Amino acid sequence: MEPKKKILIVDDDSFLLDMYMLKFSQSNFEVITALGPQQALEKLHSGIVPDVMLLDIVMPVMDGFELMEKMKEENLATNAVRIVLSNRGQPSDIARAESLGASGYIVKASSTPAEVIEKVKSIITSHTK
Repeated sequence: MEPKKKILIVDDDSFLLDMYMLKFSQSNFEVITALGPQQALEKLHSGIVPDVMLLDIVMPVMDGFELMEKMKEENLATNAVRIVLSNRGQPSDIARAESLGASGYIVKASSTPAEVIEKVKSIITSHTK
C-alpha cells in the first residue's frame, strides 16, 4: 500500500474545508486544513510540508494568487503539487494560476466532491511521471 499523500486544503469556507477533509481522508490522504491564506502560511512556516495543496482563489485579505506568490518568494512547499479549486474559471485566472506554478485548475461549481478527488489524483499522477 502506498503511503498517504499529505494534502493542505486552503479555503475560507469552513463548511467546504470540513467536507473536503472528510472526503480526502476517506480517499487515503493525510489532510491538513487552513481557514484562509494566513493560516496556510503559518502552517507552512511551522514546518508542514504537503505533497499537494488545494487552494481557493477568492478569499478575504489575501487571495489564492497572492498566497502562491508569497510561497514562491519564501520558497515554501516548493515540491508540492499546487491545484486551484475555485468558482472562478475564466481563462485569465487559469493562465495566472499556471504562471504561478499550479499543476491543475478545478472549477468548484462544475465538479462534485468525488470528481474533485478524482481530478486531484489524476493531476498528482500526471505530475509525478
